[in-house]
Order: sequence, then structure tokens, then C-alpha cells
Amino acid sequence: MTEISKEVRLMADEAERSLADIFRKIDKTAERNTERILSAFRRHSVSESMFAGTTGYGYNDRGRDTLDLIYADVFGCEAGLVRIGFVNGTHAITAALFASLKPGQVLLSAVGAPYDTLHGVIGINGDHFGSLKRYGIGYRQVETLEDGKPDIDGILKAAASPDVGAVLIQRSRGYSTRPSLSVREIKDICKQIRKVSSAAIVVDNCYGEFVEDEEPGGPDGGDLLCGSLIKNPGGGLAVSGGYVVGRADLVERAAFRLTVPGIGGECGSTFGQNRLMYQGLFMAPHVVANSLKTAVFCAKMTEMAGFRTSPGWDEERHDIIQMIEFGDPEAVKAFCEGIQAASPVDSFVKPEPWPMPGYDCDVIMAAGTFIQGASIELSCDAPMRPPYTAYLQGGLTYESGKLGIMLALSRISERKNTWF
Repeated sequence: MTEISKEVRLMADEAERSLADIFRKIDKTAERNTERILSAFRRHSVSESMFAGTTGYGYNDRGRDTLDLIYADVFGCEAGLVRIGFVNGTHAITAALFASLKPGQVLLSAVGAPYDTLHGVIGINGDHFGSLKRYGIGYRQVETLEDGKPDIDGILKAAASPDVGAVLIQRSRGYSTRPSLSVREIKDICKQIRKVSSAAIVVDNCYGEFVEDEEPGGPDGGDLLCGSLIKNPGGGLAVSGGYVVGRADLVERAAFRLTVPGIGGECGSTFGQNRLMYQGLFMAPHVVANSLKTAVFCAKMTEMAGFRTSPGWDEERHDIIQMIEFGDPEAVKAFCEGIQAASPVDSFVKPEPWPMPGYDCDVIMAAGTFIQGASIELSCDAPMRPPYTAYLQGGLTYESGKLGIMLALSRISERKNTWF
């Protein structure tokens, strides 16, 4: 890390002196979540025999089926579906949406437009083949208030319509500037919706798992929670996959969507991946804590450098995403170059903006990860459009995350030929 400037190293020392109390709170949350996971492992008598994989149809895979029960337990839900067959979080959310909706019904997005990759699922990007729209399912959304908070009155008015079959709540901000939602906020929205509607409530839980000491599921939360195993719950070890947990009848329908009706979750080989999924879940609270510390450090350092951030370094967090508004495309590129250069894998690669599938503009992405696209590892991506905002997430270890931020800021200073 010889490219880190002396000025940035001094700034990092100053920044860390103000972060001790926040880091202690993060560690305490990790301890409570670890206790919850350990309790679930003990209740379901996890044994080494469950780590053996299956081939072919995958019948009678005890490890796979027990992991379903553990996820349901940890997330406070009736049933779970944890599968390497989910190619990403969008795939898991899609299975949940199709499980919750019927032709003629409407999907309501409660906090503005969902993440870009779901636009094709809904059918709002012009390509309707295989989308909800293709099956006669409509779409509406309720915009957030001026401060980015949920418009509860607007949500209730829209949800009360008898044709609304499902309500989607996205926990993280995605590529928007609104604040991420807390578990308390999500549960309050669910409580209010149930007063006016019997629609299924689907929570996109990506990036939020184990950030707080509870999850937005169970009787007072969403009917389905969905996420990716190469984000928080995989702990940096799961090589692929996703999860859907929630109401047993809806989880079964999601399994029918993943495979086929009549088979659902009964089939699905695990190819020797069970151990990594179990171990990843066990490690997840600690890895998420490292990611949060990296995000807090990033916010502190970039604020000291004069950039606008959200959340601020001392604000409460509900997911692992850190937004930095650079206001300049060259600063975004330099920051991403620094993150890539500090990576353990592909550090020699220079990231460039490109037309990434599922997005409406070029995107630059820095991700020198052991697992391709793993957002729980240190990564940074940005849509190349004003106000040129980058979204940083992950950090398997705080030490490597810290060094990545320091090198990224050094690259900006070098590229812009200025000191902050």
C-alpha cells in the first residue's frame, strides 16, 4: 500500500480516534446476532453429516432442508427456501413476487421505483417477455416524501385498492438518494398496510441482514423476505445463491417458481456447497460488522475531504451501503480505481464505465472479489450520471476496507492534483 499518501494516512489516524464508540455498538449488535444464529444451529442439531452435498435430483438432502429451517428460525419466519439455484437477489425477489401475485392483480412498490434490475421483472423497461406484465399483472408505485421518508398516507391509499395483490418494500436505497429503511419502519409500514389490505407484503432485504439485531419478518413484519447469499447472509463464503423466508404457503409457491409446480423445494442438488452456506451464515454477523465499520470509516474520511455522504459517519445505519456524492465523473472513476487497486483479486485491473445489463446508463464497478459480484466483499459502483454518486459496500475485514478507502482517496488527490 505504498501509494497511500502521507496526508491520507494522517487523516485516517485522526478519523479513527472519533469512531471507537460507534465501533463498540457495531460489535455488540454482531454479538447478539451471533447468539441468535448459534441458538438456531443448536436447536436444529447441526452436524458434520449435513455438509455432504447431493447430485442429480437432490432428494433427501438433510443439510439443505435443515438450512431452510435454520433460516426461517433466524429470521423469525414460518418457512425458508435457501438455494444455490437462485442466481442473485433479483432472482429470489422475482420468485417471491410471482408467488404473491395472480393475473389481474397489481404490484405496489411502497417506496418509489425498485432497484434497476427489477424493472425488467415488472415489465417497465419495454421488454415484457416473461415479466409480470406479460402475465397480466399491473404495477404502481408510491413516491417517497421530499425528505426521502415513506409516504404512509399515500401507501395506505394505494394499498387499499382491491386489485393490489402484493406490496414490495425495498429496505436499502438502491441507486436512489432516499434513506434506507430500519426494521422498525418496515414493521410499522406492514402494520399499517394490514389495516387496509390483505395483500402479501414482500420485503427486499438485500444489504440489511444482521445490521440490526432483528429482521423485518415474522407476524408483525413482511410475509416474505428475500435476499442474496453473496451479500450479508453468505458471510463472504457462500459461492452463490439466495433465500426466501416467510409464510409457509408463499414460500412453497416461490419454490414452485424456482423449479416447477409439484416439485418445488423437494429437488435441487447442493454439489458440496452446504458447508460454505452454513459456515457463511455463522460468520455473517462478524463480516457484516466489518462492512459497517468500513462504511463508517469511509463516511468519516470522505466528509473530512469535503464530499457529501449518506448516511453520515455518526448516523444510525440500516444496511451496509455507503453513498458518497462526488459531483464529478473523474472523482468517481479515481475512487473506484483506488478500491480496485486495493483489492486482493484483480488489483491490476482498471475499472471503466460500461453498459451493464439491467441499467439505463453506463455503470462503473470496482470489485476485486474472491466471489464474482459479491457485495459483502469490498466493492464500489456508480451510475455515470449526475450528481455522480458512488455506492460503496462490503469489507470482509475492516483492515482491508480501511486501506481500500485510504488508497481511493489518495487516487482522487493524485488525479485532481489537489489536496482536500
